[in-house]
Amino acid sequence: MSIELEPVIGLEIHVQLATATKLFCGCELSFGAPPNTRTCAVCLGLPGALPVVNARAIHFGSDDRPGAGLRRSRRARSFTVRTTSYPDLPKGYQISQYDEPLCRGGRLAGVRIHRVHLEEDAAKLVHIGGSGRIHGSEQSVVDFNRGGTPLVEIVTEPDVDSPAQAREWLELLRATLRVLGVSDVNMDEGSLRADANVSLRPVAASSSGPRPS
Repeated sequence: MSIELEPVIGLEIHVQLATATKLFCGCELSFGAPPNTRTCAVCLGLPGALPVVNARAIHFGSDDRPGAGLRRSRRARSFTVRTTSYPDLPKGYQISQYDEPLCRGGRLAGVRIHRVHLEEDAAKLVHIGGSGRIHGSEQSVVDFNRGGTPLVEIVTEPDVDSPAQAREWLELLRATLRVLGVSDVNMDEGSLRADANVSLRPVAASSSGPRPS
């Protein structure tokens, strides 16, 4: 006997914020600049460098103007921690918010928002030779220009039912962020990136599973 299944989808979206400089230093952000020309002692993680947080990034990350539709709740307290190791971050780790994110809760078009937090982007690995991927490449080089770029990560609850709904919701989120002016959301430049966490469950289980009102 075949069992009919339905998808349960949660989304993780990374949005590059429309700041002039990086998250913890004064290096200018410029897409397409010559490699390794937008770096300093701070974003290169050199000993003794002292980071200073970008106030505009915090403002953009918590922006919830009336009519935006996100309705998320700002936290009275948040802080950053060292998280996942990255081979293309010279410090060897990423600075992000986890235990105490910038915002929790919220909703957009029926999809609940679990958390909104700030973090720094990794640098860019370029694989030379072969297919351009790490497998079969002759060597890999690093462009540190992007390292330290301010990102806001938006994590939803698993309230999306289909790929079509995920696309429609992401298009709405993209339009909302553009109207707010917190990002240019140019996908071809990597300013908006989305990952989907997909599970399957029997259709009969949907009657007891959580769904937004």
